[in-house]
Amino acid sequence: MKKVFIILGHPDSDTLSGALADEYERGARESGCEIRRTNLGDINFDPILHLGYKVIQELEPDLVTIQANIKWADHIVIIYPNWWFTMPAILKGMFDRMFLPHFSFRIDKKTHKAQGLLTGKTARVIIVSGTYSPLQIRLKFGDYTNEVRRGVLGFSGIRPVRVTSFGPSDLLGDNRKAAWKRKIYRLGKKGK
Repeated sequence: MKKVFIILGHPDSDTLSGALADEYERGARESGCEIRRTNLGDINFDPILHLGYKVIQELEPDLVTIQANIKWADHIVIIYPNWWFTMPAILKGMFDRMFLPHFSFRIDKKTHKAQGLLTGKTARVIIVSGTYSPLQIRLKFGDYTNEVRRGVLGFSGIRPVRVTSFGPSDLLGDNRKAAWKRKIYRLGKKGK
């Protein structure tokens, strides 16, 4: 049985991102996957690294639980809106606070090379853009998926990391919204 951990990176779960997370979860449950889920807007933690990495802040219980769920999972699904061509601050803050040395990576003291510690896991990143289509964003502003896909998850040894992007959602009609939900439901059914 595949173990899937879903992270909703939007601070409000009553959104299109939240609806897509619900569809993924529904499909994955129906296919027999074991599911754990965290909606970042429902937990308590300080997303700010007050002293950078000079002093590691003690992790709040909710962040410790997320770490445990990531270690438990075979497949991690992260769903969030594209805000200013990146992830919301609450999601970035979660990564800053808990993707730490000895959890997600380590640096070899002799070679100074990084080694990801979350190997053997796969991920799906689902991004919803408001104003532009994914292609328009890539052409105008570059790869807005690189930060999470390669810089966080890939650096931590998670492979492959697949990305599904939708947009524009600002003037989204009911038919198109239903099609997006069906696509995410099918991904959940496949555990991908």
